[in-house]
Amino acid sequence: KKALLEEMHLPTDNLDRPVIGIVSRFAEQKGFDLIAGIASFIEENDVQLVVLGSGDWRFEKIFHDWQRWLPEKVGVWFGYNNGLAHRIEAGADLFLMPSQYEPCGLNQIYSLRYGTVPVVRATGGLDDTIQEDTGFKFHSYTVGSLYDALRTALGAYQNRESWTERMKRGMAKDYSWDASARAYSSLYERLLGRG
Repeated sequence: KKALLEEMHLPTDNLDRPVIGIVSRFAEQKGFDLIAGIASFIEENDVQLVVLGSGDWRFEKIFHDWQRWLPEKVGVWFGYNNGLAHRIEAGADLFLMPSQYEPCGLNQIYSLRYGTVPVVRATGGLDDTIQEDTGFKFHSYTVGSLYDALRTALGAYQNRESWTERMKRGMAKDYSWDASARAYSSLYERLLGRG
């Protein structure tokens, strides 16, 4: 976490402060119109935001503005950097994916494996892979619903013992092809009347 904050040119004076991570293409489909509405949340809460991505110029401008406006709280890397993407996945406390729709999504699965707790919109693969005991979901595609999910996550973060248990449950999830193959094989056996 400390190395990530240093790399993103953010203060490291309080490593208990929650860090919210985003690695994404900046597009409305990925929920950036909602993210654009949480500036006051970032300003009013004792959090830091680390962002990696590029895309729609409107959202790039918002992050440029936030970085200037809240330099102690917001660090942004424009473009793509695979190593940094994984360091954000591993070093953040929360990983934000408020997508309008998401057929599958991999970043929330990477986050679980690293022990970073996802905050996602309950849609498609995000809804399928994140449970209430491993992350935080919201249903309505509104800024208010995103705010509520983030507030709930920050409240849960305060109880470090239960937070650590949530992280461990996420890290124990198995989304490998081996697990999928076993599930498909079991389904096939049941359909044939052998299971």
